[in-house]
Amino acid sequence: MAERPQRRIRTIDAHAAGQALRLVVGGFPRPRGSTMAQKRDWLRRRWDRLRRALMREPRGHAGMCGAVLTEPVTPGAHAGLLFLHAGGYAPLSGHGIVAAVTIALERGLLQLADPAADVVLDTVAGPVTARAERSGRRVARVSFRNVPAFVLQAGVAVRLRDRQVPVDVAFGGMFYAIADGESLGAAVRPDGLPALRRLGFELCRAADAAVAPVHPRDPGLRGIHGAIVVGAPDGDDADLRSVTIFADARVDRSPSGTGTAAAMAVVDAMGMLEPGRPFVHESLAGTRFVGRLEDRTTVGDLPAIVARIAGEAWITGEHEFVIDADDPLADGLAS
Repeated sequence: MAERPQRRIRTIDAHAAGQALRLVVGGFPRPRGSTMAQKRDWLRRRWDRLRRALMREPRGHAGMCGAVLTEPVTPGAHAGLLFLHAGGYAPLSGHGIVAAVTIALERGLLQLADPAADVVLDTVAGPVTARAERSGRRVARVSFRNVPAFVLQAGVAVRLRDRQVPVDVAFGGMFYAIADGESLGAAVRPDGLPALRRLGFELCRAADAAVAPVHPRDPGLRGIHGAIVVGAPDGDDADLRSVTIFADARVDRSPSGTGTAAAMAVVDAMGMLEPGRPFVHESLAGTRFVGRLEDRTTVGDLPAIVARIAGEAWITGEHEFVIDADDPLADGLAS
């Protein structure tokens, strides 16, 4: 009997502030294209079944996120990063930058002439510059200078069930609908997660229908990717507690890196973001990302901030996944 065709894919897994990242390091096709968007689209057309196999059950789970290192597309960049998840693709992932840089430097996937140099990574949302703080071989902390974050529309009245909810639509690498938990009638607490998940899922759809956001500079960046429900922090030394629910109902266990930048843009638009002061953003799990205002700019005719987001990541495992062509679940379980 002939051997069944198999594909073996190697990954290194980590988490940043509680949110998983699966970095593909072997056995994966090389994405093609002259831009990161073209590389993503090529992967989606040709090999999307591998994303489904690695992100979905039984090899992954509903909240799994992944990344693929590619060749860079802009001068001076060290590599490209394409971000995957169980439901599709993301233009940028803040926790993914923190985790991928940690993995790449600790395991020697990226070789820097100067170990203290910044790491420049191309993403679909644009180049991101990351900086690692090391303690021996360990990457103790990673910060990254995010793409410009801005408020597209503030205080949009969105119909949600039996109430009108004010929502800020902001961009931090992707578009978010940001709403206060009190206005939604939901406590931003771990025991309220089932209700928050339902409300966040509904809020994504309602806000997308109401606003249909499009990035002023890049029409390919469009649509609400997630809802951020905010509340009072649990710790006295934190500024905000929130939970991010993505449009496919995934929950971000971290405070969300791009979501932190978007929330900072909203706070800045309210005149409450203090230059030079850390913005401490807390997740439901009590983990934190810390943001700082580094610069101001404009996106189209909109005022924007450039934030540096910092966090920690930890490697959790190394895997060799077997994808057998005869396996009825070779492409993963449908959501």
